[in-house]
Amino acid sequence: MAPDQFRTATTTAPRTTRTTRPAGRRDSRRPARSAVLAAQRLRDNRTPHHWFAQRLLVVLSGLAPVHSLLGHTSGAAYDQLVGLAPLTPLRDLRAGGPTTPTPVLEQVRGTTPSHGVIEAYARVSAGERSRALAFRLERGDDGRWRCCAVELGLEPQHAG
Repeated sequence: MAPDQFRTATTTAPRTTRTTRPAGRRDSRRPARSAVLAAQRLRDNRTPHHWFAQRLLVVLSGLAPVHSLLGHTSGAAYDQLVGLAPLTPLRDLRAGGPTTPTPVLEQVRGTTPSHGVIEAYARVSAGERSRALAFRLERGDDGRWRCCAVELGLEPQHAG
């Protein structure tokens, strides 16, 4: 028998491109934008001013009681928060009803004017309303950060 007799007929099927990348992913060497943003949020939440801005947000929007900040504030700042919290100044009450938008931290930045001090601000939005929130953190002798002062941006003046 000749070697050609044992050959089987082969047909070349069209090749299909197989990929293991997720849909919408263009470059397999880079993480998706959502993964980068999630990592950035995790990194930001480790800083004292991001942590405290989040806690102030939930207290001043009425989602948590003021005493949740007890031990994280000085006496004067706590007294100030006790007066502000019942007013829920960060919630957009104009929307009304159960669909009132939950306030969101849009931006948090901080500076260190001296060792053991952070002066920070946050931009908070709820619905169409946006407010500024500023606070000062000082590191105590025990190494814990405590808020010493809180200020809220005033309502914009309307020209009339």
